[in-house]
Amino acid sequence: MQRPDPHSYYDSAQPRARRLRLKLGVDFAAKRIDGEVMLEFGEAVSGVLDLDTKGLEIQTVQVPGQGSIPWELGEADPILGSRLRVTAPAGTREVAIRYRTAPDAMALQWLDPAQTEGKVAPYLFSQCQQIHARTMVPCQDTPLARIAYQAEVTVPEGLTAVMSAGPDGDQATGDGRRTFRFAMPQPIPSYLLALAVGRLESRDLSPRSRVWAEPETVASAAWEFAGVEEMILKAEGLFGSYPWDRYDMLVLPPSFPYGGMENPRMTFLTPTLLAGDRSLVDVVAHELAHSWTGNLVTNASMEHFWLNEGFTVWAERKILRTLHGDDAAALGWAMGQKALEDSLERFRKEPHLTVLRLHLEGIDPDDAFSSIPYEKGARLVAALEQHVGEAAFGRFLHEYMDAFRFTSITTEQFCAFVEEKLPGALKAVNAKAYLDEPGMPATAPAFHSAQLDGLTALAEGWGKGRRPTEAQIAGWTPAELLVYLQKLPRQLSQADCAWLDGHFKLMGRGNHEILVEWLTLAAAADYEPAFSRIREVLVRVGRMKYLRPLYGALGQQARTRALAREIFAAASPGYHGLSRRVVASVLESYPS
Repeated sequence: MQRPDPHSYYDSAQPRARRLRLKLGVDFAAKRIDGEVMLEFGEAVSGVLDLDTKGLEIQTVQVPGQGSIPWELGEADPILGSRLRVTAPAGTREVAIRYRTAPDAMALQWLDPAQTEGKVAPYLFSQCQQIHARTMVPCQDTPLARIAYQAEVTVPEGLTAVMSAGPDGDQATGDGRRTFRFAMPQPIPSYLLALAVGRLESRDLSPRSRVWAEPETVASAAWEFAGVEEMILKAEGLFGSYPWDRYDMLVLPPSFPYGGMENPRMTFLTPTLLAGDRSLVDVVAHELAHSWTGNLVTNASMEHFWLNEGFTVWAERKILRTLHGDDAAALGWAMGQKALEDSLERFRKEPHLTVLRLHLEGIDPDDAFSSIPYEKGARLVAALEQHVGEAAFGRFLHEYMDAFRFTSITTEQFCAFVEEKLPGALKAVNAKAYLDEPGMPATAPAFHSAQLDGLTALAEGWGKGRRPTEAQIAGWTPAELLVYLQKLPRQLSQADCAWLDGHFKLMGRGNHEILVEWLTLAAAADYEPAFSRIREVLVRVGRMKYLRPLYGALGQQARTRALAREIFAAASPGYHGLSRRVVASVLESYPS
């Protein structure tokens, strides 16, 4: 037995599927998908084949033309799910499995019409990262076993299906339903399987980019993301030709638990990015960068997650620098520093989760998720770039992308490649301290600009009565205001909160980064004028990045703890399962 991924039953000594053919019937009434998956091996195989499943009802397992073959479903592990063991006869080229998903499948969120913008039709979306594809389809659910796929998705007439694949036509079935077909010819890791079904419209942004959303949202989404083609061109200048043909985006309902998910050909995005002033479109730069760092070259397992996210944060800030200049990039690093410090504090009693080369046997990767692989990883990449120089590192990056194109690799493979191409660089930047030691190395890169230093000094003077002038306030960009708020003391008085809201008009902000930073300060101060806005945000928005700090800040006072529990009781049915887990863990940490 050779199981290279601690979060999968995948055995690298067994046959590996090369392509999936999916037939998915979406049943909103039962909140289930009735599915059939055909695993294609590309050659004749035989013997035992272990697949990942979690909560799936397995109905039949067959070899086409030969009938049923032996299979058994193992006991359920709370993290891994149940192993589906199939015994394939000699000469097997395909295995067909009919199954049904569970109503509480972690990969799938079913929304009633009232939870959508239009409030007239239901909605379904998937989120397969970290290891949740197995709750949607039986598969070898590890990034090591990349697969191409085709799919037919049948949904109620009047709804539209989109996937992380190229559209391949649609037709009515004659029974009040419509079937949408898709093809993904490039091999992807299973966590990039993605599906959404709803009342959707689209707007073209460029010949190779389109945005999808509910009709009530699509116009504002098209305006917000109108500059995406320029972003793609800047990214191509840094990393090479865009490798996925199209870059389309889907703006989801507010319960989507992440800022974005880099599903190839169809990035999923939170509607909290629709600030009305294009101030949050930089999240798109992150998801776009994943087209190279993460989707093209992928971590071999979630133990090497930093290879995806560290490189992508670094790449995102390279894109921002080419678009907006050095000051914008420095502000981006400053915002990331705050997220990094928060995550290091959260894992203060679990330092083994603050290294980049993780060891996650027996640990749910969702529980290990934090900003550390993003920000600590990005600083390692930046340290390597600073050591060898921008031009040399740019050449290295192109060689790296070419060498591992459409493959999934480990930290060890990455380090061996760096040593080959940039000998001595890992030792020079003390890479081992990033990879294997808790916390941050003392030699980690620091990022400064006159603009950033001025904001920092001003915020640090708050306790001494120093305040920004009206002229400064009027001249700040949203990013400058956010960095200023992040650098203020975490414990303010109610008078402080009143001053901030009075001068910055924070309560009415459409930029959720600014709004949530402000509400977090207000919650920690037990500032009652903010309570209704806190409730409004927590009931409407399910993005984990916002839920964790807001519920955490509400835990600091007896009155706000009661408020938090009351809000969670009302809001949790609308949260994604991942978000419910996060908030429940925060509430459990409250003083009794």
